Amino acid sequence: MSAPSLLDRVRARLAAEEQTPSRAGVAALVREEAGGLLGDGDVLLAVRDAVDELAGAGPLEALLRLPGVTDVLVNAPGEVWLDRGAGLEPATGVRFPDEDAVRRLAVRLAASAGRRLDDAAPWVDVGLPGGVRLHAVLPPVSGGGTCLSLRVLRRRAQALSDLEARGTLPGESAGLLRAVVGRRLAFLVTGGTGSGKTTLLSALLGEVDPAERLLLCEDAAELTPPHPHVVRLLTRPPNVEGAGAVGLRDLVRQALRMRPDRLVVGEVRGAEVVDLLAALNTGHDGGCGTVHANRATEVPARLEALGVAAGLGRAAVHSQAAAALDVVVHLQRTPAGRRVSEIGVLRRAGEVVVVEPAWRADGRPCPAGDALRDRLTGR
Repeated sequence: MSAPSLLDRVRARLAAEEQTPSRAGVAALVREEAGGLLGDGDVLLAVRDAVDELAGAGPLEALLRLPGVTDVLVNAPGEVWLDRGAGLEPATGVRFPDEDAVRRLAVRLAASAGRRLDDAAPWVDVGLPGGVRLHAVLPPVSGGGTCLSLRVLRRRAQALSDLEARGTLPGESAGLLRAVVGRRLAFLVTGGTGSGKTTLLSALLGEVDPAERLLLCEDAAELTPPHPHVVRLLTRPPNVEGAGAVGLRDLVRQALRMRPDRLVVGEVRGAEVVDLLAALNTGHDGGCGTVHANRATEVPARLEALGVAAGLGRAAVHSQAAAALDVVVHLQRTPAGRRVSEIGVLRRAGEVVVVEPAWRADGRPCPAGDALRDRLTGR
């Protein structure tokens, strides 16, 4: 009996079942079909291969297990990429036989998380049971074929000292950020996609006093702060009838009624910015979150765009931001890896709020350096 024939028999039995195959179910079928014809080592190998193929990520499963991998991307059957922290690189030797195989994998992964992916619902964004976030888009929305994006969520909570050792916090940035957290200043972690915003925010939350209660509002469970008192609220998409959706704005409102010491929004990218700014202006010190921005100086414009789209006036957005937020921590991806490039202070400039550099990794002059130190010392 060869492993391929064993795999074919397991696949045939799974095809007769209506429910989505689980890893445990696939493993049980492999052992049952193998009987006593394979040794223990061969059975274990056959179980792993079958689970990867029928309940895991197929040919992508081996990539997801590589140390340091943060993203696995599929643009076409023969075009697979991965990111190990130093930028995208082609996944040599990994490919799918055809477009149908990519689509089948995307549909099966979505189904394993209880989500629908078909012509009527051509995209999905959901967390998978194994700690991976799936985003998939089907044609014709994706013009070149099914596109898969798998983000590997951190399985281990990283402390700020871990990031220091990796060079993410150059110079005196680590000490400044510890002081920001200790003084309960409200801050935003900013940067581009994949710059390490969530990782840094998790590590900073680990510096919060253990006696404080953290309320996390997220789309997916990405924040993993090494802290003893964490309450997590997650959004929920609408069901097939289009009802039952729970958005970040709903979560922020509920979190305020749950006695938070620190309110945290995993990623501010919509109308929730209104409730977050309002909350930070009503006695909830030390709140924080992440925002996509190319530069720290562009954060006010980003907040303005989000707030105005949610119905808040331009002047009100800047007034709320000036009163609610203290510090912006900006990250960049460099050839040497992800690192904090700038720490800025928010201040009023007439009718708008601006971000002035208070610390820079490259050593350039920082006009707001004294202002940051005043805030950190309570002056």
